[in-house]
Amino acid sequence: MKTKGAILWGLNEPWSVEEIEIGDPVAGEVQIRMEAAGMCHSDHHIVTGSMPMASFPVMGGHEGSGVITKLGPEVKDLEVGDHVVLSFVPACGRCPACSAGHQNLCDLGMGLLSGLAISDGTFRIHARGENVIPMCLLGTFSPYMVVHETSVVKIDKDIPFDVAALVGCGVPTGWGSATRMAEVKPGESVVIMGVGGVGMSALQGAVASGARQIFAIDPVPWKREQALKFGATHAFESAAAAIEPIIALTNGLMAQKTIITVGEMRGEYVEEALLLTSKFGTCVVTAMGAMTDMDVKLNLFLFSMLQKDLKGTIFGGGNARVEIPNLLAMYKSGQLNLDDMITRTYTLEGVNDGYQDMLDGKNIRGVIRYTEADW
Repeated sequence: MKTKGAILWGLNEPWSVEEIEIGDPVAGEVQIRMEAAGMCHSDHHIVTGSMPMASFPVMGGHEGSGVITKLGPEVKDLEVGDHVVLSFVPACGRCPACSAGHQNLCDLGMGLLSGLAISDGTFRIHARGENVIPMCLLGTFSPYMVVHETSVVKIDKDIPFDVAALVGCGVPTGWGSATRMAEVKPGESVVIMGVGGVGMSALQGAVASGARQIFAIDPVPWKREQALKFGATHAFESAAAAIEPIIALTNGLMAQKTIITVGEMRGEYVEEALLLTSKFGTCVVTAMGAMTDMDVKLNLFLFSMLQKDLKGTIFGGGNARVEIPNLLAMYKSGQLNLDDMITRTYTLEGVNDGYQDMLDGKNIRGVIRYTEADW
């Protein structure tokens, strides 16, 4: 079928909304009419080259929600009309990682940036006669998509689509960074470095876990104000500005848990975070840096002598088929604030405006909403 999509044709170029052609679903695939797509910073990493793709063009978008409109052969447990969320990490349920309970590290993830469909190793999207790589084998920046069932999670039909889109990546990544990877416990002090969509989700995870003090760090004044509304007890413009207040507020112990959720990870942030982390404390690196960046600043003496723990994480260490329904159930019960995380909505044609707003610090999370005019 012919539709449209936001395509990137080269590094540091704007997204181009233009006609694309999408193939019909084959065995194990479904076609989805998209309702909403989250605008995550990870898609911007493609623009800058921090996330290297096999080639261009690339279609953006890896957060999204919609309605199944067509089934390919052999699809199980999904039906036409189901409301679904796209998980940016597929989960086969059978590989060594999945079998060990680490579905977020499923072996199918090795092909996420290749553009080759899980089902048959071909390309599903074409533009200007060329093969198009969909971000994370999804490509939610289009009113329609064809995707493998391992990336699809069914949800309740009373969940708003714009809210649902967020739980495909940013919310579970941040939430799990606090609750699962950092294992925040009641009474602990927690530092959140960077309070965009992922950071605000980590902040809410720390609140739900019973953290006594939550120190939000972000250079944007408006984001610091929002962090306080979401449950942070204190907010600072930088790690350097936070050191002395945190020393005073923790009686010199520092924070038991530190979570790095900045938009773009850099090596020097590791030492800044560890300075804010207590003895035998844990620092979780959730933020993504450039693939080619190999330099990390780290005081090796203090790291070992103070017995600190440094962790990396993807998808907050969780299983999409468990996390997505659980987080949406918490939203429905009023225990998780997703509505206020959506700062602005955009049309697909406004995708470049949305990312500029993100870079300018005007959004916690921007969302693309599709309408009948797009379908």
